[in-house]
Parts: sequence; C-alpha cells; structure tokens
Amino acid sequence: MNIFVCIKQVPETSQSVKIGPDGASIVEDGLKMVINPYDEYALEESLRIKERLGKGTVTVVTVGPQRCQEALRNGLSLGADEVVHLCDPAFDGSDPLAIARILAAFLKTQQPGLIWAGKQAVDDDCAMVPQALSELLGLPLVSEVKKVEFTADAAAITAHREVEGGVEVVSCPLPAVLTAQKGLNELRYASLKGIMASKKKPIKVLAAKDLGLDPATVGRPGAKVRIRKIEYPPARQGTVRLLTGDVAAQVAEAARIIREDLKLV
Repeated sequence: MNIFVCIKQVPETSQSVKIGPDGASIVEDGLKMVINPYDEYALEESLRIKERLGKGTVTVVTVGPQRCQEALRNGLSLGADEVVHLCDPAFDGSDPLAIARILAAFLKTQQPGLIWAGKQAVDDDCAMVPQALSELLGLPLVSEVKKVEFTADAAAITAHREVEGGVEVVSCPLPAVLTAQKGLNELRYASLKGIMASKKKPIKVLAAKDLGLDPATVGRPGAKVRIRKIEYPPARQGTVRLLTGDVAAQVAEAARIIREDLKLV
C-alpha cells in the first residue's frame, strides 16, 4: 500500500509570536519551526500501518518554502521512505483551497492507497485542506480518526472518529483521505541511525510547471481567503479576591462584578 502523509511546518507553540509590519503576518525570523503536532500522529500511524501490513511505502509531502525541508528530513529520520517538496514562489500566499489544489495535482500522478493528514494545523486552525483535498481527488474523507482497522484484504477500513459526546464508528473503502486526532497513537523518537541516514536521502522538489498547475489558480492570485489583520488577544485582567463579608455577600459581589464590570451577562 502506498501511503502519503501531508504535513505542514508550523511555529513551535511555546514561543512568543510577533506580528509583522504588515499587520497580517507573523515574523518568522528566529522562530523554531516543527512538524504540525497533528501531522506527527498521521505520520506515526502511517509507519505503523506499513509495519503491520509488512509492505508498502510511506511518502511525506509538504507545500512551502525552502525551510520546510527540515520537516521533511525529520520525516525521513522517523522512517518515511520518500519525501516530496512542492516548492515554488508561485505558491506563496496560498490559502487552504490553493494548498489543496497543489497537493491534489501531485497526488493525481501517484497511486495512493491511503492519504493521511493532521486534523488541523496549530498555527491557523483552519482544518480545511484535507476536506478540500478529498473533494478535488474524489475520495471519501474520515476526519478526526482515533483508531483505524483494515479488512483482511486491506481494501477498506473501519475508523473510530471522535465526535461530541462519544465515538462514531464508520466503514470506508480505500483509497481515502483520513485526518489524525491526538490519541491515535504514541509518537516514536527518531533513532541516531535514522537521523544520520536522513541526511543522505534525496528530497524530490516539484514546482508549479512540474505539476501542470496554472499559477493563476494557486498562491495569492488563486486564494479565495485573505488575512486582513492579526491581533494579539486582549491582556488578562487582574484577579479579584473577595475576602470580606459572609458567603452571601461575596456571591452578590461576584455577581455584580460579572454583570456590571465585566458585562458578561
């Protein structure tokens, strides 16, 4: 089975992020970039599926600038067989739909048995690329998967997906697009041997012309969504401690603060 994992490189979430001079982007200089955490679960599950089946390949693919090759090499160090970098200045400014178009153009030239991605990226939280990708490829989609099982002939799957208040169990023929939820598996660490081997493996780089893409359909020209402004969240107000009076008076004062000062009700 040929398994493809779509990943995104995002800022490590413990860092302080600065808004750029344009007010609609962040300053990336000095930021530590990592594989999107949900995509890590997707990659781990792909590696486990290959190990269980005893055959197949795992290919990691990403869309982005040159810095994304670090994330691809991390994928190789964990056990991916191949990595593909879809990189072109024409891709700059792509929104989720344009990113899906780029990925779809590549995947249509392959024979995927299964396509994985994280349920969302932790930088923009759009959760739109896998859904658009499944539509463009004409493949079924199962999102927020926490467990997956294969039929004996590996022609279909049964997936357990997280829904509000419980777990939904669905069956789906392959090929399909699946998105990974936290809890799907336990992540492995790259071995020293894997890290050293990843430095020697080639990264396949494809541009818009290699994919047969019209530049007008990707990047800023093809984007349907544009970020106009990014703002910091409002500063937290200081804690109010009610230390005087009996319990009834404290409750009354707390209600007044919520109603009049904070205007939450």
